[in-house]
Amino acid sequence: MSERTILKLQLPTDPLWVKNVVESNIEEILTDHAFCEQKAASNAITLIVQNPNLSDLVQEMTALVQEEIDHFKRVHDIILERGYILGRERKDNYVNELRKFIIVGGGRSEQLIDRLLFSAMIEARSCERFKVMSEHIDDKQLSEFYHELMVSEATHYSMFIRLAKKYADGIDVDTRWKEFLEYEARVIQNYGKSETIHG
Repeated sequence: MSERTILKLQLPTDPLWVKNVVESNIEEILTDHAFCEQKAASNAITLIVQNPNLSDLVQEMTALVQEEIDHFKRVHDIILERGYILGRERKDNYVNELRKFIIVGGGRSEQLIDRLLFSAMIEARSCERFKVMSEHIDDKQLSEFYHELMVSEATHYSMFIRLAKKYADGIDVDTRWKEFLEYEARVIQNYGKSETIHG
């Protein structure tokens, strides 16, 4: 899987992030990952609450909530297996910076499309990070686990893009997605140094 051809990400994660940050902070990474899954479920619930009239979206988000909560439990199970305890929720500065790019005001369609593209962006970067972790972490269990989740995140990314195009209502989704990618490339330059999935 090429991040440039499939995910379209413009700035790849340096594999040294795994060696220099992840492997020495496994407990921290797992805690942050668990909360990322919980936030992904919350985001899907928010999309349901804001768009109850879009039946297809409601159905897909309902399935997504179940999957993300299952991922949360699986991460938590690994935390417990290793004798760790789930720590406190971490502030996700990367996601908060991405959120600033979402259109405020305007019509409901514009807001929906931006929320879907914002969600796709997070899934794409998570997918890319999981890929890097699966390929470079010196931990067989986590390597296999993150490879599996990489595939799952890629599916989520594709779903959000597909839904954005379905509900575009005249909005040029491809152009807006390109703008998101360019903005994300500027944001991610400041990350890749801390013990969080997006850090």
